[in-house]
Amino acid sequence: MRIPGRSHARAFGSGAGRGAGAAPTAPWHGPWDPELAPGRFSGRSPRWVRVWLPVFISLLVQVPSVFVQWGASRHPVLSTASVGELLAALGLALVGPLALIGARRFPGPVVAVVAVAAGIDLLLSGNNDGPPYIAFAFAIGSAIVRGARVWAWISIAVSWVSTIALSSVFGIDWQPWRIAGITVGILLLVGAAEGVRTRAERAERYRQALAVRRQSEVQAERVRIARELHDVLAHSLSQINVQAGVGLHLMDKQPEKAAAALASIKETSKTALDEVRAVLGILRAEGGADPAAPLVPEPDLSRLAGLAASVTSQGVEVDLENRLGAVPQATGLAIYRIVQESLTNVVRHAHASSARVELGETAGHYTVTVTDDGTGVVDTHDTRGNGGRGLLGMHERAELLGGTLDAGPLPDGGFRVTATLPKKEAS
Repeated sequence: MRIPGRSHARAFGSGAGRGAGAAPTAPWHGPWDPELAPGRFSGRSPRWVRVWLPVFISLLVQVPSVFVQWGASRHPVLSTASVGELLAALGLALVGPLALIGARRFPGPVVAVVAVAAGIDLLLSGNNDGPPYIAFAFAIGSAIVRGARVWAWISIAVSWVSTIALSSVFGIDWQPWRIAGITVGILLLVGAAEGVRTRAERAERYRQALAVRRQSEVQAERVRIARELHDVLAHSLSQINVQAGVGLHLMDKQPEKAAAALASIKETSKTALDEVRAVLGILRAEGGADPAAPLVPEPDLSRLAGLAASVTSQGVEVDLENRLGAVPQATGLAIYRIVQESLTNVVRHAHASSARVELGETAGHYTVTVTDDGTGVVDTHDTRGNGGRGLLGMHERAELLGGTLDAGPLPDGGFRVTATLPKKEAS
């Protein structure tokens, strides 16, 4: 069946070739599309453009070809078909573009409908040349990129095989090169769409991996800040609690010692507040430290003597033996915090009268040992003995530097914390 006077062949053949070339303007997208990689680009065209542009292009190519034909001289002339034939051809030309309106939501059924329309159009046009049924190219790309690959492949295969079979029934004699060209064009179009889909999937996997990595970094930073706050507050509040008890006890009998305890509380609380503000300043600022936060140097081994003295003032005699020289900044901070947390636990839980801190080094490691003569583990909920926040923080500090930490009661009473950190060049 043919409509006399129609001299435009549409598209399985030339449509496939031109459809592949039109892929960048089609509604299927690459990995740069905001829907596939949110936030990567903000200047993409609005959604209505991506929905309606393929429809307008298809209408612009297919509708005029209903009323214009190509003569033997290759110049366009008005069609000589009857009104009924023109209306039938116009309806067929409109099926594909109008079906593309639903391609975003129903890509599978759309490609099936457009494939049938393209096959009928090719049968009606016979061996005549002309503009392609370009809506078929857009439908194939949209279906493959949006996940309806099975729909696309089945629709292409069924429609193309059926078109070839029906051409024999209706006596349409196509040249072998035409069939081969159409087949190659379809395969090129499908390959281009599959490539776009692959890039989109790769971009989505990259975006998800990036989101997971960022979340992991955020979580690690939260753990680090929580660990710093715990170490600062646990030690300082422990000192404040002891000094407040001393002040209350001596307020009436020895007011001068009570005043000294209050002065110690004031100094300890000021130092703790400065350190806490310095840590929180990192959270407040977007691009670095908060300029309003105080500039507090990170603790290092030079402050261990002051730390030991502050614990001694709370009634626990601390013997400090430091045989370390220069150590890297990160290692020095970790050693200080481990000693600080260990001594804080001695004051809070051990009921000890003395503690000993030993810092040494071997050929490849720094060693930190803190022992006390207290009661060891009082119960299974004791922070010192059963994995409380303080002990967990010490373990994390050691492991972050590639070291280990052991903590536990001694056979003859007391408690010991031993940390081993790998030696690195001092910085």
